[in-house]
Amino acid sequence: MRIGILTAGGDAPGLNAAIRAVGRMALADGHTVVGVANGWSGLVTYRPRELRDSDFAGIIGLGGTILGTARYDLDRPAGGRDQVLAAIGEHLDALVAIGGDGTQRISHWLAERGAPVVGVPKTLDNDLLGTDYCIGFDTAISLVAESLDRLYTTAASHHRVMVVETMGRSTGWVAALGGLAGGADLVVIPEFPLTMEDVLSHLVRRRARGHAFSIVVVAEGVNLTSLGGQEAGELPVEGVRGTRLALRGVGHFVASRIEAHGGFEVRTTVLGHLQRGGSPTAYDRIWATRVGAAAYEAAVAGRWGTIPLVRQGRIELAPLSDVAEGQRHVPRELYDLCARFF
Repeated sequence: MRIGILTAGGDAPGLNAAIRAVGRMALADGHTVVGVANGWSGLVTYRPRELRDSDFAGIIGLGGTILGTARYDLDRPAGGRDQVLAAIGEHLDALVAIGGDGTQRISHWLAERGAPVVGVPKTLDNDLLGTDYCIGFDTAISLVAESLDRLYTTAASHHRVMVVETMGRSTGWVAALGGLAGGADLVVIPEFPLTMEDVLSHLVRRRARGHAFSIVVVAEGVNLTSLGGQEAGELPVEGVRGTRLALRGVGHFVASRIEAHGGFEVRTTVLGHLQRGGSPTAYDRIWATRVGAAAYEAAVAGRWGTIPLVRQGRIELAPLSDVAEGQRHVPRELYDLCARFF
């Protein structure tokens, strides 16, 4: 078989571990492995590179993706999906597509039209439906927790409120679990909107209880209107669902409103792309390897239109339709657990 691998959407620590798993297993079984450059755009123009065993040496702990990636919209201009479908039919016997919900929607569309496609779950936001694990999430929340550890000491020393903005487009997984692990004093996420009155009241109560400083974690995708702000209108877009939410300045907005209240000295930290960069954690390396290996086995077995998902510590092969539409949100009980420590 001639097996293609691509990574689409934003980069994430652990992608190379999944690429390595597919590639090494395929080569060991005598297949040809083709790396598709820069996501779906690499199939529109078909820029393949045959990968050898040496290409996978030492990459399990390397961040990013050796294949390159892009947020590429196949529908603008129209016809991109058909070009990808034709390229797969002409050049590949199988395609392993590693990406989040946008990537897997395309994968599902292709599989419905007979393309030999298998997915692999990846998104820092951890919001892909049906799976307990997405590549890169553990590294992201570990970075958030470490950042809060560091901010804790300077916040305590200067008696400040630190507002920390994390990734989180439509869901608050990174903010909630990163904040829980890092001891945040308040977490603001899209699933459970707070008003600025809620935020300020909480900080005032903490100060009355003798806490001279606080750390507030805010997901970049929270509703500004519920916080008393105003959306900035149209923001620059990159590919599918690639609105650059960091430009909304949610963290700075919350910090400015806290400072305007009076009595608090406030500083803002926007973690941004630090959450995407660097080496993956051991957890990400292990599970990325496992889902990559499962995707390879599905491809060899001809289980097209499927994706390996992690459910209760086990890998299960599911239809791409299970993850192609909708999002997995932070459940109430998890947010309530975070709130017990506010």
